[in-house]
Parts: sequence; C-alpha cells; structure tokens
Amino acid sequence: MTTVAKAYVATSATELQPGLIERREPGEFEVRISIKFTGVCHSDIHTARGEWAGVNYPIVVGHEIAGIVEAIGPKVTRHVVGDRVGVGCFVDSCRECDNCLAGEEQYCLSGAVSTYNSTGRDGLPTAGGYSTSIVVDENYVLRLPEGISMEAAAPLLCAGITMYSPLRTWGAGPGKRVAVIGFGGLGHMGVKFAAALGADVSVLSQSLKKQEDALRLGARTYFAMSDPDAFDVLRGHFDLIINTVSADLDIDRYLSLLAVDGALIMVGLPSEPLTLRVWSLAGSRRTLAGSKLGGIAQTQEMLEFCAARGLSAEVEVIPADKINDAFDRVIASDVRYRFVIDASTF
Repeated sequence: MTTVAKAYVATSATELQPGLIERREPGEFEVRISIKFTGVCHSDIHTARGEWAGVNYPIVVGHEIAGIVEAIGPKVTRHVVGDRVGVGCFVDSCRECDNCLAGEEQYCLSGAVSTYNSTGRDGLPTAGGYSTSIVVDENYVLRLPEGISMEAAAPLLCAGITMYSPLRTWGAGPGKRVAVIGFGGLGHMGVKFAAALGADVSVLSQSLKKQEDALRLGARTYFAMSDPDAFDVLRGHFDLIINTVSADLDIDRYLSLLAVDGALIMVGLPSEPLTLRVWSLAGSRRTLAGSKLGGIAQTQEMLEFCAARGLSAEVEVIPADKINDAFDRVIASDVRYRFVIDASTF
C-alpha cells in the first residue's frame, strides 16, 4: 500500500514545481514522518539543476528534514508516534561492513543510501524532504531534543554535522587555534561549534562584510584574505583549518597558515582537481584531508550538544513557492545563513 504526499518536484534541470509523490506504508522497522521543515542545501541545488552527474528525473531533493513521527511499523522500538525526529543525508547502508559496524555509516563500503537520487532496499528511487512525508528505517532517524526548534534543527542534519564531525575528529577544543574558511551556511555552524568546544576561532573570508555576524556568533578574529598581507601575518598560526567553500583555492597558501602538525580539512568540494607542492605538507608535517557528514551516533551526539548549549542554525523560513527564488539567492550568497522550507506550504 502507498500514501500520497505533496511535494516540490524537479522534472528537469529548469525549476521545481508542485506535484504529488507516493510514499510506501511503513515496513516492520520503519517510521513515517510528517515533515514540518526542510533545509535548503547547496547539494539540493546542484542535484535539482543537473549540475552533478547521474541525476534521475523526476526527483525530489532535500536532506535536512525535521518532523513528527505519525506512524510506525509493528517492530519499531526506537521511536513512537508523536516523537520529534530528523533525517539527514542518508537513509540506509549495508549495516555489515567495518565502517557501518563502527558507526561510520556515511562511509559505508557498499555506499550509503542517499535520502534522494539513490535506490532504496525496495528497489525504488529515494525521494527527499521537499515533501509532506517520508518513510525511513528507524535506525536512520534521529531524535530532536526539546531544546531546539524544528526550523532551526533542520539544517543541523547536514550543515551542522558536516562541521561538527571534523571539529571533533581533529580535536578542536581549548588551546587549539581553529580557522573556518568561508562564513555561510556551513561556516557559521563551524564557528558556533568550534567556539562552544572551547577553541580560539577565526574566520577567513574574502571581505569583511560578515565580520559583525561572525564575531557575534563566536569568532575571536576575522580576516579578509583579499588583503595581500593576510597570508604573511597568519603564517604558521593555526592548528586546524576547515574549508567550507567550493571555489578553487590556492592550497599551498592556505597550508602555509598551519602550524607544525596542523591540518587543513576540506568539506567544501571544488569542481576542479587540486594541485599543491608536497613540500607544503612535509615542511611542517601538515595534513590535508577531507570529511563528509558523521554517522548516526555522532549526529545524535551533535544534536544533544546543541540542545545542551543552546546552539542552532541561523535560518530564514520560506514558503514552498519561494524555493526557486531561494536557489538563486543561495548561489548569490544572499542568505544569512540557511533557508528552511515550511512544509505546510507544499
């Protein structure tokens, strides 16, 4: 059996339009979630507009989902009807490989099942959160603590965990000098998390136009890297740098900002291959690494961390008929700092 959900659907790379999609009834271990809010991620835009390979139209994007459990399968034990819950970037994995067993489902060796543009265990295409409901296995559904509003919680399921995971993995905390490259949907969460972890936080941006916001949200210093002296002033200064931007970077120059044993972590995804001089690493025993998301357990940890410290995303809530406009505004960096769709307007 299936139910019908309202949605915004990309039938081609041009724009999203209102439509209807089918959702299966919950299986034995599945829950159906009434979606209340869905964040707008840059990945949604790349996918809906066909900018990444392998997009299968028609498609419903959205992987920053906050809602209420409205139905459960007969063997569900983790959630009950009425629970506040969230769904992030993946909805299943093999559950058997070393990475899955270690709680690193995002690195499943068989490939995690993405919330959209993937194929589920039922053999059908997955459809994401730009809709009024979704059905997900209980093991891939997060609990939303009471201390966070649903609209502010939604972006934590992608933007939040994307920043929290590398900060925790590389030990951001007291005595550590951390820099965040870029101050947008990802960067503003990185600043909040790093400051809450006790690190000395700086923002590296191209201009000073967001300096006031960054300092208000926890940054101690803010640098415009368009200043020709900035790289000399900051040489060898940071223990950890998280790059959130997708634009091509002069990797050697940013590596020069790291102290001995410092690490530059890429969470932004440049469109072209990177080049660097190996001496930029070997000269001070530096590390260049990448990171994506976090596992289910770490994502739940992040949500509890946010609730305990009063952290959440800075959001602008929009109705569904503004999605296409919001996509354009994201491209133009005209949002502070994450759009969230009110699912009641689908």
